[in-house]
Amino acid sequence: MYVFVLFITRLMGKREIGQLSPFDLVVAIMIADLAAMPLEERDIHIHDAVVPIVVLAATEVLFAYITLRSDKARAIISGQSTIVIRDGHILEGNLRELRYNLDDLLAGLREKNVSNIQDVEFAILEGSGRLSVIMKSQARPVTPRDLGITTAYEGLPYPLITDGRVHYHHLDQLGLTVAWLKEELEKKGVKDPSDVLLATLDTAGELYVAKKERAEVRDLQSKVGPAPQSGPGSGPEARNPEE
Repeated sequence: MYVFVLFITRLMGKREIGQLSPFDLVVAIMIADLAAMPLEERDIHIHDAVVPIVVLAATEVLFAYITLRSDKARAIISGQSTIVIRDGHILEGNLRELRYNLDDLLAGLREKNVSNIQDVEFAILEGSGRLSVIMKSQARPVTPRDLGITTAYEGLPYPLITDGRVHYHHLDQLGLTVAWLKEELEKKGVKDPSDVLLATLDTAGELYVAKKERAEVRDLQSKVGPAPQSGPGSGPEARNPEE
């Protein structure tokens, strides 16, 4: 049942809990309740829960397809975005219509690190219930573009090793070889790729390597040397009987 529900959940699409529409949330709750029934009641067979779960999942997928095709259906099922602050002024009527109180509004602004409502150009309550905030141009952080500074493209780093496993397909995409990777690792004091927790290569050609804790401990012990052994015949108390 667990594998089946997991498959159905993946079939319904990738979304966070906060991004679920009311319809999606109802479907998720009903699926969870139906999946639990055969586990709680011995008289209910698993197939009695599988059929309605499949019907619910198919209905959700159908409604998702409809919302992709129709703006009106999307507004009804997923809800519309509503402006609650415009040019630093709170739109009280929209708050009342949404039953969204001032405490919730102020809490949402604080989560966006906004302390002065007058600095807000637009605050929009999305259909998912999240608050989006667009600051006025004078209140936005200064960017390199504002200063006329040209910055280099950074892009996303390629993970070459994760948890000791080499990603050969990333090496192939970059036109690199395993021999090159081992040579670069040796420059950073790593002899075995299995000792690497994470290794990434950015667009500038810089290789970042984070070793596993056991590898760091082993390297430290090799530098310090083995700990002194305590036992009979060692220490200041052990003296020659003839003394």
